[in-house]
Amino acid sequence: MTSDAYSAAQASAANLALLSGQPAHDAAVVLGSGWAAAADALGTPTAEFSLLELGGFAQPTVPGHSAMARSLLIGQTRVVIFLGRTHLYEGHPVDAVVHGMRTAVAAGCRVIVLTNAAGGIKAGLSVGQPVLISDHLNLTGRSPLTGPEPPPGYGSRFTDLSELYSPRLRALARQADPSLDEGVYAALPGPHYETPAEIRMLRAAGADLVGMSTALEAIAARHLGAEVLAISLVTNLAAGLDHTGLNHAEVVEAGRNAAARLGGLLGQILPRVLPASEAAASEAAASEAASSDPAQPGHPPTGLSGAASDGHELRAG
Repeated sequence: MTSDAYSAAQASAANLALLSGQPAHDAAVVLGSGWAAAADALGTPTAEFSLLELGGFAQPTVPGHSAMARSLLIGQTRVVIFLGRTHLYEGHPVDAVVHGMRTAVAAGCRVIVLTNAAGGIKAGLSVGQPVLISDHLNLTGRSPLTGPEPPPGYGSRFTDLSELYSPRLRALARQADPSLDEGVYAALPGPHYETPAEIRMLRAAGADLVGMSTALEAIAARHLGAEVLAISLVTNLAAGLDHTGLNHAEVVEAGRNAAARLGGLLGQILPRVLPASEAAASEAAASEAASSDPAQPGHPPTGLSGAASDGHELRAG
């Protein structure tokens, strides 16, 4: 973690405002493997652009991850959707993996929604089932907060993760779909899948899901004060829990088959993610923007600073 990483996020946020024509965003969504088609169910974007145009984003090398982003209004919530993510196993440093989170918060996002494709460990989970993440085991051996203290104006690197995955947002998700299960996500570095012995170890340690993303992004977002909601799509049963081996193509297909349900779920959650007071302010801002000329973003939007006190994509992240 370096001060340059935070400066890069501010610069990317300024570019986001310019390219989207929106001075700020309320929430950000990261779509994991198998989730991309869900973006189409959320409505027509007001702007679509390459992440590479924002600066600081790495070119995705994993099938199913696009280097594109969309800006759209869902209800009264201005949302930026990242159609792909960067993974540790692609050879990138941690700052690159979490750059999207820092950019989103610098752009004004108070809520981060992370999605992924995961292997199911807990008994009873089935392929195609979305599961709320209630907690995680970060087994990547990395942290986005390693290194010197963050620059002035940012929170301490000693961030409290007691409620990393927001109980309020999980309750909203269950209101949208009472059938949603929840569980603990184990984040491993990948890119290889786990061995059956490793899955037995993870189950003993309390893991219900396993994947190769999300944890580092969640930590970075929480450090900046954002609320985090994370949803895994079970795209396969973990190693040793099925009679067949792990097949990447089948994992991707499972995600595609569940796309309509996933899009519908996100479409119900996103209009309600802002607390009531912030939602009212966002609605007023949207009305003001609609009645005036588009804002000229001369400066990067100010994000939340300070630590909050309050898949396997393609089963590969």
